[in-house]
Amino acid sequence: MPNVKLQNYLHLHLIVFVWGFTAILGELISIEALPLVWYRMLLASGFILVFIYFRKIKLKVSNKLLLLLIAAGGVIALHWITFFAAIKVSNVSITLALLSTGAFFTSVLEPIFYKRKVIWYELLFGMLVIVGLYIIFNVEGDYFLGIVYALCSAFLSSVFSLINGKIAQKYDPSMISFYELLSGVGIITVYLLGVTLYTGGMNGFTIQFFNLSLSDWMYMLLLASVCTAYAFIGSVKVMQYLSPYTVMLTINMEPVYGIFLAFLIFGESEQMSPSFYYGALIIISTVILNGIFKNFKKNKKTKVIV
Repeated sequence: MPNVKLQNYLHLHLIVFVWGFTAILGELISIEALPLVWYRMLLASGFILVFIYFRKIKLKVSNKLLLLLIAAGGVIALHWITFFAAIKVSNVSITLALLSTGAFFTSVLEPIFYKRKVIWYELLFGMLVIVGLYIIFNVEGDYFLGIVYALCSAFLSSVFSLINGKIAQKYDPSMISFYELLSGVGIITVYLLGVTLYTGGMNGFTIQFFNLSLSDWMYMLLLASVCTAYAFIGSVKVMQYLSPYTVMLTINMEPVYGIFLAFLIFGESEQMSPSFYYGALIIISTVILNGIFKNFKKNKKTKVIV
């Protein structure tokens, strides 16, 4: 059993590393954020559908659940659009550092979603996150638009996780992911069709929209298959062997891996001022400390019950 846990722990780190590589691919793919997300969700939903077919997973859902999955699909689509838009107008380091504020947004929204009391240390960590954001805004003003997009992406990521938190424990994760990805594609498609009709074919679904270079196709297939479909299925599998705390704490390494990869691949274009790294370190540290406090509190409650 210890060997199995170690194998799955190493597998989880590989998955988080792959997620960190998502931002790199977003920088390498030349097309804009909206078509990039459309292709990603379309291809990833196709890959997951193949997985569902071979695993014989049922896709029948109630109308109420379907509406919830469609809403979640719209949220995750907007999350990815703002995520890649942030990369396009700033860089990978800025985007990933600010994406870590998702934990702060969750601590604010979770009491509303789940009707629980606000926890004191979440407020403290929230204030520390604001300090980290202030430092980054103060020294990286040239990336203002990218910072705003990244914060919007972090907020939407938090909303998506809270929606999924209510349904993920009751239904098959592959089925949930398939409907959410397909819904996201559908919503973006309707929007693009409207733009196409409104502009008389000048924008939206144009010839250029479907004219991807060979390198873009290669990166896109890698993004949709490995960084989306495989990473999702793999993350579900490791959760069968590892505690939620271990999983959560490891996932917090995503911005660290991503920023390190970006510096290795893109060099000086990703090199930021020392103050930026101070601000990013404050934000990432609060996320990790929040996880440690929650785990300590959970273990304390368990000991009292026992």
